[in-house]
Amino acid sequence: MIKKIAVIVAAGNGARMGTATPKQFLLLQQKPVLWHSIAAFQNAFEDIEIFLVVSQEHFPVAEEIRINSLRPSQIKIVPGGKTRFESVRNGLAGIKENEAIVFVHDGVRCLVSVNLIKNCFSEAQKTGSAVPVIPVRDSLRMHSAKGFEPIDRDKINMVQTPQTFLADILLKAFKQDQDKSFTDEATVVERTGQTVHFVPGEDSNIKITRPIDLLLAEAILAGRK
Repeated sequence: MIKKIAVIVAAGNGARMGTATPKQFLLLQQKPVLWHSIAAFQNAFEDIEIFLVVSQEHFPVAEEIRINSLRPSQIKIVPGGKTRFESVRNGLAGIKENEAIVFVHDGVRCLVSVNLIKNCFSEAQKTGSAVPVIPVRDSLRMHSAKGFEPIDRDKINMVQTPQTFLADILLKAFKQDQDKSFTDEATVVERTGQTVHFVPGEDSNIKITRPIDLLLAEAILAGRK
């Protein structure tokens, strides 16, 4: 059976949230946001291994979350870097197997569903990669010398996580030097010449970045129950 590994990145400070506590540690239905993200993967696969990437100053709170997770022994805490690229690379450093499926997930996307995780797993098994995307529904404009010009929203998609790859593809990609054009794992992999495959994401798979997102997450979780 192919191994399943999740690298959950939660090393940010969450400045946009405007709170002293980083957003990944804020409470959502009496549990930290990050706990919910971890639980989704543990609910999806009983045999998953998780590398939890956090800044070293937050190791104590991360350890508390690990201990209170569904299966603490599956989780290893690793230090984050100065950038997302460095943080993901740190998380990948603990992976020794090329025969594995690796999920890279934002720790603050705490509403990711078991169904989406399993869909990404199945697609990555078949094609080598699976990156969830959703269509843009708002009108868009781009700043230019002429002012704000409209953009065809039908040509735009918003990218989510978990970005999922065969381990050998992802490990090879992260041997590259960091580049400012690397905005996510898909852009890193594409630089190696690999084609990235996309799957439908979920509207509820929101990223907690602002106070209103936390309120929305509360409502979504209440609706699920």
